[in-house]
Amino acid sequence: MTPDLDRLCSLLRSVAETEIMPRFQHAAPRSKADGSLVTEADLAAQQRVCDELGRIWPDIPVLGEEMTLKVQQQRLDDADIGVWCLDPLDGTSNYAYGFPYFCVSLALLRGGKPVLGCIFDPVHNECFCAERGVGAFRDGEPLRLISERTELRECLAIVDLKRLPKEDLPSMGGQSPFRSQRNLGSVALDWCWLAAGRIQLYLHGGQKLWDYAAGQLIASEAGAKSRLFARNGGGPAEGLSLDPRMAIAAENEALFGRLLDWWSKLPHGTG
Repeated sequence: MTPDLDRLCSLLRSVAETEIMPRFQHAAPRSKADGSLVTEADLAAQQRVCDELGRIWPDIPVLGEEMTLKVQQQRLDDADIGVWCLDPLDGTSNYAYGFPYFCVSLALLRGGKPVLGCIFDPVHNECFCAERGVGAFRDGEPLRLISERTELRECLAIVDLKRLPKEDLPSMGGQSPFRSQRNLGSVALDWCWLAAGRIQLYLHGGQKLWDYAAGQLIASEAGAKSRLFARNGGGPAEGLSLDPRMAIAAENEALFGRLLDWWSKLPHGTG
């Protein structure tokens, strides 16, 4: 694991230990304009990460989930030369209700794509990270998916039902081709569990840049196959954007092809 990844893991671990976990089970959530929740832990963690990144890498700005849309877009405009993309607490609803599945996610965007990614899960004390072209790691050990599965019925899937087109929901119940499915509520951590082989398939109807920037990189460097799409049956989405994107992923090429084929035949699939 490279020194930069090791430093990022140490940073996120420290922030989680001091700003997030002491407030767990004592969160006082409030609703944002979009209906999602925010807690004091989100804001404190974002400030702490921004302060530490500014001290270590003063020339690289931070795009954080809890910043205004105007500031986020301004920071994204700098992504070609380098910007940090931060979700200080991914899975805030879980956190607010005491469900132990949430994380801190951080990615470095450069040249129009994520080049470093780090996600810390404080509940399970696991740090997932990756560098583009170098590989993915969990707690410093290489992550590499080795799978011979080829059938969807052999797989456990994470499926986000809330954001998928309503016309497709009947196919996600008893008609789904998976062995079984879950919806756990932290996008960044979902990507990591795919990278670790704990799930084999992933469908999500609308995740933001800070949700997938680090996680998709980690899963990809571990060997998973994935693609992002415009929402509601749009075509493949390229480049960096603040717009929500649908994600389809699988642990290997064969499963990805079968999943994509199945999805494309649904009423509002990708076509």
